[in-house]
Amino acid sequence: MPRAEVLEQIYTIVAQIPEGKVTTYGRIANMTDGATARMVGSAMRHLPSGHGLPWHRVINASRRVTEHTGAVRQHEKLRAEGVVFDARGRVPQDMLWP
Repeated sequence: MPRAEVLEQIYTIVAQIPEGKVTTYGRIANMTDGATARMVGSAMRHLPSGHGLPWHRVINASRRVTEHTGAVRQHEKLRAEGVVFDARGRVPQDMLWP
């Protein structure tokens, strides 16, 4: 698990991702001091229940939803916000934030 100050940076960035947009674990890592894409993934997996963060807007570097137990729910939440996926399950480049 990342240090508390790194977690705070990650969560602050995730909170800013607008509806209908996505970003990657790596992009978030690049915006923090000392985080890696894996740390961002770990931070998303360990969110406390009842949090209000839009975790579903964080995808992998190939612009796909990573396979995990919440992947179906993540797809549903993104589609409900207007995010589209191509035939290979990728989000178009123009939907990436920032």
